[in-house]
Formats: sequence, structure tokens, C-alpha cells
Amino acid sequence: MVVTTTGKNNKQDWAWKFWQVVPIYPYGQRRTLRKEVVKDAIWTFDQIQGIFYVVVPIRMTVVKLEAGGLLVYAPVAPTPECIRLVNELVAEHGDVKYIILPTVSGVEHKVFVGPFARQFPKAQVYVSPHQWSFPFNLPLSWLGLPWGKTQILPEDIQQTPFASQFDYAILGCINLGLGQFAEVVMLDKRSRTLLVTDTIVAISEKPPEVLELDPYPLLFHARDSATEPIIDSEESRIRGWQRTSLFLFFFRPLVLETVPFIQALKDLTDAPERSRKAFFGLFPFKWREDWYHSFEKLRGNGRVFVAPILQTLILNRDPQAVIAWADKVASWDFVRIVPCHFDNAIAATPQEFRQAFSFLEKSPQSPPSANLPEEDFEVLRQINSILQGSRIISQAKEKI
Repeated sequence: MVVTTTGKNNKQDWAWKFWQVVPIYPYGQRRTLRKEVVKDAIWTFDQIQGIFYVVVPIRMTVVKLEAGGLLVYAPVAPTPECIRLVNELVAEHGDVKYIILPTVSGVEHKVFVGPFARQFPKAQVYVSPHQWSFPFNLPLSWLGLPWGKTQILPEDIQQTPFASQFDYAILGCINLGLGQFAEVVMLDKRSRTLLVTDTIVAISEKPPEVLELDPYPLLFHARDSATEPIIDSEESRIRGWQRTSLFLFFFRPLVLETVPFIQALKDLTDAPERSRKAFFGLFPFKWREDWYHSFEKLRGNGRVFVAPILQTLILNRDPQAVIAWADKVASWDFVRIVPCHFDNAIAATPQEFRQAFSFLEKSPQSPPSANLPEEDFEVLRQINSILQGSRIISQAKEKI
């Protein structure tokens, strides 16, 4: 894969002026990394986002249209750097014709669509059905989407102008109680590439390249405890990425121990000045020596899987609908999956995609090659019980 940045070291080039709408790291400064996934056909644009230095790539995919022009799936922050990199493709392959918002609940995706579309005023915007906003349901134009150029994706793709090249499957409206979950996956039939938002991920052994542009979050989590100094090395970056992955998927994996407050206060007081800055008030932690075993089980040698939070809090609200949707997607012919987060351009078969959803079945026909570390689900189960008990989310349904 060909990796491209603008080569500039200019903070104005990375500026995202609407960061206060969703105030998460890296706030008003977002680097962009472009990769050519399929030669002269598909490019990805990676940025980073996170909370408490727990960061992950967020990815936009651009596909060349057979008739000329470009389709954009899941826009990222339209910084000057990002738009410059897109315009390089426009100059060679034609205008951005279609912009796709493939989710309803992912505010980190929705917030970029309007500003991105304004940079390409000729483009038509298509959004996933069942859009909603909190605390009030507002018209799409009130959410910044361009008036007169925004349409809901129809159930029948033949009603769209890009049906000859693409197929898509809408994971229907899953009622969570507070809101809804829906996702649209798209197949570029020409390159046999499946585009997904959140439902499928895979984890690399080493950190994604975009995280290497700003390694401090990785180095923060490379430490065995919150009071150790920040040290930059390749080993530290890799260890930081692997521990960050455990954080992101399980919130608090079993191999991460929290330190009692009084002891943490004493440790912080005794720590060197450079360690205090790195501590910055995050909850005190200490990694167990066997933490890497949990990462190995989570990664499963790079296999595709459904994120634990989706398994525990979302997709199990309607197993029948999810399995029917997964069966439809698995009937397509694809050789790679490009998700919006974590690993990029994953070599995967339709069967492997389908196997990732076997957690919703009582007796799966094809069990997954490896199970996620069951013990690390404990915090997610506790969250699920609290949310269900408070009726913030609906009850999970039985496996089919």
C-alpha cells in the first residue's frame, strides 16, 4: 500500500475548527494519512480520535467510480491537509460525486459529513436510514447536511445512481431504548472490497501508521503503571498499542489492575516531576505481567471479529435481524474488508465475515477460529446490567 501525507509541518494545515462539537483527542489538530489500498481504485484517509490518550484510527474510504469521479464512504474531518489529499485524487480521477454516511449513532462519523460536503458542493449526500439525534430529533439540514442534496439510502440499491458498481446491505434499525443502531456496508464489486463502519474489526500486532505520527498516547499506555516516566522506543510504541487495544475493547480488562486511591496518591506524590505530568489525573492503573496473553486472545492472529461492546450492548438486542444481514453480506464475493477503525484492508473471506457473528447463535454452524477472552467481558456485563436495569437500553434477546 502506498502511504501519503502532505509533507507539511504546519498546524494550520491540520486544523479542525469545529472540534468543540465532539471534544475528543486530538481536539483541534488532526493529521491525515492517505493510503492507496487498491491501485488507481481505492484510497483510505486515516486520522485519530480518542479519550484519555486511548486513541484509535478513524478512517474514510474513497472509491473511484467506473464512469469517472469518486465516492466517499464515512468522511473524516475536512482539514486543509485532508482536502488537499482528496483534491489530488479529484485532479486525476474526477469530482467527488457521492458522499455516504453509513451509520446513525456514530456521532464521530456524523459530525464530519456536513463540513466535508461543503468542500465538494457538486456531491450528492446519501445517509443511512433511521437517522436520529439526541436529546431532540432534528431535521438533517439542522445537523449541517446540505439542503436539497441529502437523501436517505433506499432499501433497493437499484434506485441509486451507483448501483452498477456497488451493492449495499442495511443492518436495520436495532432498537436500543435510548436510540437506535444501524449500519450500511457497501461492496465495490469491481475491486471485491467490502466497506464497513463499526461492525467488523481486526487488530494489527504493531500500531497503525497514523498513530506513529503522534506517538505520545502509545507511550503513555506503554508504562506498567501511571507513575513511570514516558520513554520513546519502538518496543514502547508496540506495547502501548497492544494495551490501548485492550482498553478500547474492554474498558478495563482483567489484566489491568486499579490502585486504591490512597496508595495512588502516595505514588503520585513520590513520583518524579516528569511522571506527574504524564499521570494528569487519569485513574491509577497497573498492568499484570500476563497482560500480553489477553492481547493475543483478543487479536486472534489478525482474524476479523465483532467488537465486545457491540456483542454485549448492541447487536444482541436483535440477533435474528443481525444474522439475516450477515448472511446477505456473506453471499457477496469479496477478498478484503476496509473498516472505519483499527486494521486496514483486511484480507478476509465471506465465510470469515459470517463466522464473526456466530456469538449470536446457540449452535453456530461454523464456530470462529478463536474466542475472545471471556474473563475480560466482566466490566461490559456490569455496564449492560446497569443500563438495562435503568431502562436506558432494551433487554437483550436470546440467541437464535
